[in-house]
Amino acid sequence: KSNVGDLSVFEGTNFLSQLNPNVVLVGLNISRDVVRAPLANFHDIRPKATDFKIRYALKNSPWWGGYMTDVIKDYAELSSGKVMKYLKENKSFEKQNVTAFKEELEDLGVSDPLLIALGGDTHSILDRNFGSELRIIRVLHYASYINRENYRKELSKFW
Repeated sequence: KSNVGDLSVFEGTNFLSQLNPNVVLVGLNISRDVVRAPLANFHDIRPKATDFKIRYALKNSPWWGGYMTDVIKDYAELSSGKVMKYLKENKSFEKQNVTAFKEELEDLGVSDPLLIALGGDTHSILDRNFGSELRIIRVLHYASYINRENYRKELSKFW
């Protein structure tokens, strides 16, 4: 968990050489509306947060430097079940978010990104909207009850 909330890693230009926009790690939505700065999502400083597992699992892997985002924007909710229920009842909201996500991918400027769906719900949204046109891998969500070493082992099965 050490320094996962330290955003100084994004200062200067050194981090640019580590970016890997052909790999896009995709979460469902922001769980809490407390992002305090640009690029702060996935860098939660709270003691209960599990964002640190992503950094540990990806360090020195082929996915290191991948772009991280959420498929659903501007909908803060901790319960993925409530998010999925809302999407089922508000299909136009999902469509709007899928359109925005597609534009986000286009902004990356890559022709064949590998989408890493963090969890089943994210995978279902990506698969139904992009399954025939993009490569999508479903992996265990980092908030699952698994320690960081085993989470890395889980992800390494796909490298």
